[in-house]
Amino acid sequence: MKSFSLNIRGQIRAFTRPQVMGILNVTPDSFFDGSRTLGNPDPDADMIKETAARLISEGADMIDVGGYSTRPGADEVSPDEELRRLRLGIAAVRELSSDIILSVDTWRSEVARVAVTECGCDIVNDISAGTLDPEMIPTVASLKVPYIMMHTRGTPATMDALTGYPDGVVAGVASELRARIVEATLAGIADIIVDPGFGFAKTVEENYALLAGLSELSQLLDSRPMLVGVSRKSMLYRPLGLTPADVLPATTAVNTLALERGAAILRVHDVIPCHQALAVTSLLSNNQ
Repeated sequence: MKSFSLNIRGQIRAFTRPQVMGILNVTPDSFFDGSRTLGNPDPDADMIKETAARLISEGADMIDVGGYSTRPGADEVSPDEELRRLRLGIAAVRELSSDIILSVDTWRSEVARVAVTECGCDIVNDISAGTLDPEMIPTVASLKVPYIMMHTRGTPATMDALTGYPDGVVAGVASELRARIVEATLAGIADIIVDPGFGFAKTVEENYALLAGLSELSQLLDSRPMLVGVSRKSMLYRPLGLTPADVLPATTAVNTLALERGAAILRVHDVIPCHQALAVTSLLSNNQ
């Protein structure tokens, strides 16, 4: 991994090793039931706090808080409801730690603005790279926070029909992300993290071709810090004939491969196995 820096709350933070980002889903319908922390219809505040405490105690470097599941077929969530959920998750984390880096997982500019200015988030993580809300990129620029731009096509409801990359998935993802990076850079966003979007508008085969080409993709995107999120996803459990609950070993294996190919941030449900993958990958690189 190439070292990188981010402006966090007005201070330049340097990162010399890959970061582990824990997932805090304040939702009742995320694809992995082990990550659901919101009752339906009433919020389970204790479960939210327990999950946040576990992520922190296990050594998460960052926490990504989301209030709107983006799995195919997920229920629509209003901006007000998304914010209500996010406030619960962010407050739970901040009650435990004022220092840990928090990102807000949203594609809505209005939600991102409130999460940063009122709730204490440090990073905006947008699955659409600004394609679902034209105000997102100018909003992030005005907030002066780092921006995670993920590659996808369409919406979570339509993305499965939008696969296919005539020039190959690596070239296609690079081309489409570059266009979004140019727009963000021209808008004044200084810190851009790229996410190739595993599982979004990609077949299982395309996901593995993308994994194999991560090093090439990084070069095509000027070696910007890359976030990889494969934790318990369908690219793992479907070809194995398993469920999301069964594929922690496969998740750890793919995270290790992503680290070898230069991943800077790993977004995971399970922090301890991710740190172990990071440790053994580091030991290997020290002996090459």
